[in-house]
Parts: sequence; structure tokens; C-alpha cells
Amino acid sequence: MKRKLAAVAVLSATTLLTGVVQISTVAVADPAPHARDGRQRADLIALADGQAGKVAQTLALGGQERLVAKDAVVDADGTRHLRYERTFAGLPVLGGDLVVHQKADGSTASVDKATGATIALPNLTPRIPADQAAAQATGAVQSTVGIAADEDESPLTEVRQTGAAKLVVWAADGNPRLAYRTTVEGLRADGTPSSQLLVTDAATGQVLSTHEQVQTAAGTGKGVFVGSVPLTTTQSGSAFQLKDASRGGQSTSDLKGKTSGNGTLYTDADNAWGDGTVSNGQSAAVDAQFGAAATWDFYKNTFGRSGIKNDGVGATSRVHYGRNYVNAFWNDSCFCMTYGDGTSNTHPLTALDVAGHEMSHGVTSATANLNYSGESGGLNEATSDIFGTMVEWSANLAADKPDYLIGEQININGDGKPLRYMDQPSKDGRSADYWSSSVGNLDVHYSSGVANHFFYLLAEGSGAKTVNGVAYNSPTSNGSTLAGIGRDKAAAVWYRALTTYFTSTTNYAAARTGTLKAAADLYGASSAEYAAVAATWAAVNVG
Repeated sequence: MKRKLAAVAVLSATTLLTGVVQISTVAVADPAPHARDGRQRADLIALADGQAGKVAQTLALGGQERLVAKDAVVDADGTRHLRYERTFAGLPVLGGDLVVHQKADGSTASVDKATGATIALPNLTPRIPADQAAAQATGAVQSTVGIAADEDESPLTEVRQTGAAKLVVWAADGNPRLAYRTTVEGLRADGTPSSQLLVTDAATGQVLSTHEQVQTAAGTGKGVFVGSVPLTTTQSGSAFQLKDASRGGQSTSDLKGKTSGNGTLYTDADNAWGDGTVSNGQSAAVDAQFGAAATWDFYKNTFGRSGIKNDGVGATSRVHYGRNYVNAFWNDSCFCMTYGDGTSNTHPLTALDVAGHEMSHGVTSATANLNYSGESGGLNEATSDIFGTMVEWSANLAADKPDYLIGEQININGDGKPLRYMDQPSKDGRSADYWSSSVGNLDVHYSSGVANHFFYLLAEGSGAKTVNGVAYNSPTSNGSTLAGIGRDKAAAVWYRALTTYFTSTTNYAAARTGTLKAAADLYGASSAEYAAVAATWAAVNVG
């Protein structure tokens, strides 16, 4: 299978902020709710760890295989969904993750595996030494210097550092073998940091997989503004900090044009932040902090999820990254969201849909960890579009009316059109409306169209209609007419499937199965919602 080194050009936006900020302040935050959330999650993972040996035996795993608990979901009726990573002889098995579904009595009801292949390696001695593997991985990245893997990304111009190559077992393609995992860091022409995770065959050095860990947003435009919004800040002595202890301590810092480091936490004497103009550096910080809060609130209020990793910890937002940097990106390694100031440093990329989309990549990483290639990569991107859209609906700002358009206010193409359309993805000229056997060969931003279309149809139904002042006209592949079950139910089905049934290698067929299971869990196998999920997948030619 042909693989390519690629950056992740996720969403493009620029921002123009106006408005007065209204602040609510807490001098001392009560950390108890988040501490309780953290203890509960730790207890659930401890439960899953305690079950690991029994589960491995039930699944007839080999003597050298072990399961390591990553997450656990327990339903109100006691049903357990235990998510595990797998090791073989102490080595991580990439593509070996699985979710075990247990009845309340602990008996196994079913299992969703990223691979059905048996892990049995003839030996654990690599033919290529670690330093050679690291050099080959670096060489593979260096060979792409000056070349963009697709037209939406900036080419790599610098390779700064190579992490040590570590042995792993590669099983994601159904052919388990000994491999090396190496991190190669660098810089792209537009200033975006690059951190590529490469997997290479330990016998031949062949690149088996590459994954850009920095999810980015690229583009230019006039932008948007969040208007007058409330912020929760923290008082420290006579000053105030742009730090929200009520949301896991999430904060916003000023990079002051630098491209590394944590930046300087924003502080203010009068607790009135920004004035809505780009010339006031605090205005971008207000938008970033509000975007993080809106994302936190959506996941917390809708799904009871306490932060991106569900551990009660808030992310850091960094603004004023680099010079003339027309990108924004989420990076798991720093657990931070970073925004540039755009063209001429006058168009900060701090739009709400950017925040919701990018931070949702963190939620995917913490749950199903969908591989960022092929159909699973499209599902990864669609998940961010879906929940980024839902963050917009949840916030319901007058200055940014919610809709099913992605990047609708950034004018990335210079013609006033959105970046992506959920009702009919092909209107962008690249995305797929329906599944076909070639969808997995598309860039993940365009293969995501199938799932985006599915979500819109499931939420709103087919045909011409106006929703919240925006006109849509969504077709179906089979000519069917769909009514829709509403966006809240559609989002609930997708979240349940993502956190409970999807694995790293889930493709569109498996996504159909997972969402049907999720609909059955939430509404019953005989429900109208279950039937709607099935009919909607058929409408995008899946199943």
C-alpha cells in the first residue's frame, strides 16, 4: 500500500475580534469536583486493569501478550466497556487495541478488535539496529524537504531532531511484524512545527506508517469575532490571570512571536481583557480562552466528559505564535492549542470552530485513536468536524451563528465560500458525498466527507431546507428521503461509538456497525433512531 509523509492541514481560519468582554471572577477555585472526576476515572481504569488477565485468557491471547487498560466506560445498568492497548513480550502492539464489552456480572458479551490477526513473531531480534532505523526514518522525512505531500500543506524545510528508535510490533495492516517507532521533528515552510511518528520494518527499513502528530489549520482571511463574552479568571494578589480553575485550570499564554516554549500567562490589573481590536493583543487571547471554555462546556454538559482526556485537566492555549503565521494547531505532546496571527500579524486564527475542531482531535486521540490515514483518517477528521460543529451550536453566539458549514466565516478561498459543507461535501470540489472503494485513497480531509454527510443527514434529514437561517440541500445516494433525528441525538450516537466501539483501524463499514451498536445502547434496537442510523448509512452508500 502506498504511504506518504504528510502534514495535517485540518482547518483554515483568520480572525478579526471586536466587542467588550464581560468577566466573572473567582479568587479561589474549588478543585474538588475535578479531583472527584479524576478519582472516578482512575477507579474505572483500575477496574479494567484488574480484569486484564482474565480478559486476555478469555480471548485466548498468547503467553507473551498482555493487555494494558487505557479507558473504561460503565453504563448505568452495569455494562462495562473496557478499552485496552496490547503488548507482546513487553513491546507495544500498534494496531492491537481492542474494546471488551462485559455484562454487569463480568462475563464477556463481545469484543471489538483493531486487528483479528494472531500475534506470533518467530523472534524478537531485529535485522536492523536502532541507530540505523532512526537514520532511515530521518532520511525518509528529509527526502520530503521542499515538497508538500498534498496541496493543502506547507512543505517541510527543516529536520531538527530524531528521537530514539524503539522496538514495537506493527499489526495495523493485519500482518504482524517486528518494527521500530521513531519520532522525527522539524519545521515547515510556514512555521508550523512538525513531529512525525514513523513506523519502519525492523527487517527491511521500509516505512510502514507515518503520522503527523501536530494537527494544523492553514489559511488566510478576514476572520470573525466572538463579541462580548464572559470569562472566568483567577485572582492572584492584586492582579488577575487568564486561567480558569473551574475548567481544569485551562489557561491562555502569550508567545510574543516565538515558536517554542510555554509563553507568558496573561495577567491584567482591572480584569477587563481586550477591546475587540487586533491591535490589542489581549483580544486574540479572549477568543482563544473562550473557545477552550466552550469546548470544555460542550463535552462536559453533553457527555459528562471532564476535559479532553476526561481527567479533569484543562488545556493550554497559546496565542501570537511566530510571525505572519497563518495556521493554528493542536498538539498532544504539549496538550496545547496554538494560534498564529495570520497575514501581516493582523488576522489571529482564534475562531470558535477552529478551537472546537482541533481540540476534538485530542478527544479522538484519548479514545479510539483513529489512525490518520485511509478511511480511519477520514473518520478522524470527520469526528473533529462533527464535534467542532456541535461546539458552535452549543455556544450559540450571536456573532457566529451555528450552522453545518466548516470555516464558513474565514473566506479561505477568497470567494466567501466555506471550507467544507456537511450537507453536500462535494460542493467544495474535492470531498466525497458517498462511500466508494476508492474513498480511502483520498486525503483524509476529503474522505471525511462521507461521515460529515452521514452526520448531517442523520441530524437534519435530506432535501432542501433552511436551518437557523442557512439554506441546505442534501442528496442521498439511493434517492431515499430521510427525516433526521436531531443533532443532539446524532452527536450522542457518534460519541458513544467513538468512545465505546471504534478502534484505531475502524473503517466506514466498521463505523456503521459501531454506530448501530451505539444507537441500540442509547435508544433500543427496535427504535426509530436505530432504523434512522441504518437508513442514513445506506444513503451515503455504506452497508
